[in-house]
Amino acid sequence: MNDDADLVATAVPPALDALQRWMLDALIAPERTARGSIDAAVLPGARIDAAACLAIYQRSYLQRLRLCLGEQFPATRHALGRPLFDDFADEYLRACPSDSYTLYALGRRFSDWIEQSRPDRDLAEADREAWIDFMVDLAHYEHALFRLFDAPGHEGRPWPADDIDDAALVLQPCLALAAYRYPVAWYYHEVRAGRSPAFPSEAASQVVVLRRDHRTTTYPVTPLHFRFLQAVLRHRDIARALAEIAAFTGRPPAEVARSWAEDVRGPWIEAGFFVARNDMNPAADAG
Repeated sequence: MNDDADLVATAVPPALDALQRWMLDALIAPERTARGSIDAAVLPGARIDAAACLAIYQRSYLQRLRLCLGEQFPATRHALGRPLFDDFADEYLRACPSDSYTLYALGRRFSDWIEQSRPDRDLAEADREAWIDFMVDLAHYEHALFRLFDAPGHEGRPWPADDIDDAALVLQPCLALAAYRYPVAWYYHEVRAGRSPAFPSEAASQVVVLRRDHRTTTYPVTPLHFRFLQAVLRHRDIARALAEIAAFTGRPPAEVARSWAEDVRGPWIEAGFFVARNDMNPAADAG
């Protein structure tokens, strides 16, 4: 048995699912595909042999997936530069090939893959490369935006009025909380505005990303507000979340409640952070 045959079987797999796995491997890792297996699985064309026929699909398949990934991560592509981003994309697609009928899910593992495949992953956190930390955070943020763009939301249902009781409020279904080491939301929007922002300095940021009436928006929040929203998400009860914040800060509960009612509640309701519990989409509420 030759070396090429050790990499990929030289006979056409008898089962359709095995043939599909062979084809996927041939598309995303052409260098691992033995010539013998190509001749057995692919018919030649009128003027080109089987390998040349397959090569057409290999080039177009990877090019299409690179393009799709770049559309899902435009700021990450800008930060890396297109040639390096394409290299990242090729390696990612080999490690995490598409496993869905739709390319919508193609990038869901991208930020985790960057983190897991980073060359300095075994070093202490303080000794790691800062630019990789930034890329991980930026890719995570971009995927959060992309996911919420088409996630189940509250469109078509009423939004709460300011006089609604706190007990009736819950966080709306199309909302995500995220904390980052870098100002990735700022960087993303600079890129989308057509500017070329410099690599930002490390600066912790906490954001709320939500979609209201088909428009996705990012809201920076303070660390304390972020902790409060995490508590609301966890308890699904504003009163319990306020009590947790009072205990955490050591401030009197009445003072915390007053700050919430006078400074925070109205703007957040208007922005679409909350919906009325009884107006929740049952499917979203169950999730």
